[in-house]
Amino acid sequence: MSYILVIVGLIFLVIAGNIMIRGAVSIAENFGLSKLVIGLTVVAFGTSAPELVVGINAALTGVPTLALGNMVGSNIANILLVIGLPIIFFPFAFEGREIKQNYILMLAGTLIFILLCFNGPFTKVDALLLIALLLIFLVNSYKRSQPTVAVLRPDVSIVDPLENNIKEVLEKPLTTPRAILSVLIGLLGLVYGADILVKGGVEIARDFNVSEAVIGLTIIAVGTSLPELVTAIIALKKNHGEVALGNVIGSNIFNLFAIMGGTALVADVPVPASFLSIDLWVMLISSAALLPFVIWKIKLNRITGLIFCSGYIIYMVTLSNSS
Repeated sequence: MSYILVIVGLIFLVIAGNIMIRGAVSIAENFGLSKLVIGLTVVAFGTSAPELVVGINAALTGVPTLALGNMVGSNIANILLVIGLPIIFFPFAFEGREIKQNYILMLAGTLIFILLCFNGPFTKVDALLLIALLLIFLVNSYKRSQPTVAVLRPDVSIVDPLENNIKEVLEKPLTTPRAILSVLIGLLGLVYGADILVKGGVEIARDFNVSEAVIGLTIIAVGTSLPELVTAIIALKKNHGEVALGNVIGSNIFNLFAIMGGTALVADVPVPASFLSIDLWVMLISSAALLPFVIWKIKLNRITGLIFCSGYIIYMVTLSNSS
C-alpha cells in the first residue's frame, strides 16, 4: 500500500505541477514579464513547487528530515540525472551569459547552505536568511532582464537568443481567469499529492528500517525532480539547451532558498550526521561539475551524460548500502 501511495502521490505532483506552471507562466506573460524572467524564475519555481509542498507537509507531519533529504537529493538529481540523461540523446554547447550569473549564485548558495548545515539545525533565523537570499535573487533577475525587454521592439532585430529560446519552449498563454484557475487547481493537486507521498514515504522508511531522510534523498527526490526532467527533455529536443540548463540552475536555487526556508519556518530541521559526511559533498561536487560547461562553454556531450548518470547510480548504490 505504501508504494501505491508514493506512485499516486508522484503522479499528482507531476500533473498538478504542470497545470500550475502553465497558469503561473500565463499570468506572468499577461502582466508583461519578459520570457527571460519567466524562464529563469517562474518556470524554475513551478518545477520546484512539488519539493516545496512536500517539504512543508513533511515539517507539519513531524518528519522534517524527509524535507532536507528531498531538497538535497533533488539538487543532486537535477544535475546528474535531469541534465545527464537528456544530453545522452541531445548533446549541446552552452552559449548564453545570463545563466552564467545564476550558476555562480547557485554555487554560492550551495556553499552557504552547507555552512548552515554544519552550524546545526535549521531554525527560523536560518529560514529568514534563506528567504532573504531568494528575494535578492528574484530582484536581481528582474533587474538584469530590463535591458533585454527594452530592445524587444518591432524595429529592432537584435534580441537576446536565450529570450527567443524560452519564447519557443513556452506555450501560448491562457487568459488571466483561466490561468488563475489553473494555479489554484495545480496548488490543490500539489498539496494532495504531497500529503499521500509523504505518508507513503514514511511507511516505506518504517518497513525497511531506514530514516525518512534516506527516503527523501532517493524515492521522493527522484519523483519530485520529474517536472525538471520533462522540461529539460522538451527544451533539448527543440535544441534549446540554455532553457534546460537555466531551468535546472533556477530550480536548484529555489530548492536551496525557498524549500528549506519555507520548511524551517514551519519547524526546526535537524541535520543528520550522514549528510555532513556524504550527501552535502555529493551535492557540492555535482554543482561544481557544471563549472567547465557553463564558464568555459565546453560542450555537454553524450560522454558527459553517461558520466553524470553513472555518478548518480553510484551515489544511489552507495546510499542504499550505507543505509
